[in-house]
Amino acid sequence: MSELNRPKVEAPPVAYKNLAFLERREGRPIRILAEFLHPHAEFQRERVHDTIVFFGSARITEDGPFSRYYHEARQLARMLAEWSESLVNSNRRFVICTGGGPGIMEAANRGAAEAGSKTIGLNIGLPLEQAPNPYITPELCFNFRYFFMRKFWFAYLAKALVVFPGGFGTMDELFELLTLVQTHKIEKKMVLLLYGSAFWKEIINFDALVRYGMISPEDTQLFAWADDPEAAFGILKDGLTRYYLEEKGAPGAPEEETPAIARSRI
Repeated sequence: MSELNRPKVEAPPVAYKNLAFLERREGRPIRILAEFLHPHAEFQRERVHDTIVFFGSARITEDGPFSRYYHEARQLARMLAEWSESLVNSNRRFVICTGGGPGIMEAANRGAAEAGSKTIGLNIGLPLEQAPNPYITPELCFNFRYFFMRKFWFAYLAKALVVFPGGFGTMDELFELLTLVQTHKIEKKMVLLLYGSAFWKEIINFDALVRYGMISPEDTQLFAWADDPEAAFGILKDGLTRYYLEEKGAPGAPEEETPAIARSRI
């Protein structure tokens, strides 16, 4: 073949636009880094520094057998968002953050949106049940490939955690955060709240864990219980005010930690 008849070679895409490469095993570090950098950039742009994370089942519906939890999550999220939006002369805004899907996640995003607040959804691709709900602020709706990067963003900005009844996923997220707090891998203060004491005390026997020596008695003080939105709101508001809104050294400011507030190290 003469040089004049040699076919023209099209320039390949640059590496960071080469989707075939990015989907290969060799592209995994770039995918992981992107799942850190993209949310980080958007949170900075939207000035999100503090979150209140809601966990709970994707299977609890607005009109199903456990609908009370949907409505109470919605109400609690709305109360928290209204309180956060009312803070004057504060650089703190506690934004409601969920896994972005249906059920309790939808309820919490919905309540915050009804209060006129920004609301975050950290979605992940799953075979069932997981699709973004319509109440997430579009600029704060993310879709993750990797569970561990999604969990990082749950923990990194969280100042409080509310855990409604749920299954494997909810318990996985709960124990991940409890372990980080128990082992002092998170240095900030975090308010941890289990919502629905009858459910949780039947599902997880914390007293038995203490009795068998698997956890220390003081570990049961890492979280609080609540059974209605008003009580939950009071615990969360008091804890967040104590640790993030009161000036350090202010007269009467307590120095010791109280139950449900834990040190952490992320």
